[in-house]
Amino acid sequence: MRAILPLNGFHLSHSLARTLRRGRFTVTCNAAFEAVIDACAAPREGAEESWISARIRDSYIGLHEHGHAHSIECWREGRLVGGLYGVGFARAFCGESMFSREADASKVALAWLVASLRRIGAELLDCQFTTTHLASLGAVEIPQSQYLQLLSAAQRSYSSEDMAGARALAEAVGDGLAVGAGEAAVLGLPAGFAALRSESTGSSSPGKLIAQSLTHTS
Repeated sequence: MRAILPLNGFHLSHSLARTLRRGRFTVTCNAAFEAVIDACAAPREGAEESWISARIRDSYIGLHEHGHAHSIECWREGRLVGGLYGVGFARAFCGESMFSREADASKVALAWLVASLRRIGAELLDCQFTTTHLASLGAVEIPQSQYLQLLSAAQRSYSSEDMAGARALAEAVGDGLAVGAGEAAVLGLPAGFAALRSESTGSSSPGKLIAQSLTHTS
């Protein structure tokens, strides 16, 4: 069995929607990757030791430096209070770990992740295994055979239309976040995050935009 969080099945509770709209946390992407992975590796109640060894930590930092691993951070009054990290490729994102030092911080990070992935047309959010926390947010378990079908579909080649959309999004957000060279022109998480930030300027706050986009799938 494998746990995934269907991108159209995120459970947005009334309390979480209220937290998002109020903008309790400042949310960033790839602003503190190493700090997020260190927070995820910190000792937790009921766990003797972390599965995130020094070797694993270094491996993910290397992936991050090459643009393949990403983090989302939640800040409050300048302090890192929650976040998550994982690996993105093609139309898939594999979440690795998350942490929370304040109520709802990891949930807000996950809401931003889902909204960002939806914005770029991603198709698979892999949670690996389910927990009570993830299940409350919409994670479900599926057989390996079904997971492999979804994974295969999420890795199919990009069409010329996809490439054009990537370039348009990169131009819209202004930082070239979406476009690399050739088949590497993937609409990645940072591009989706930046697009949501860009779209929220003016009449809507980022949190309100996220809550609104996820309300339609709750």
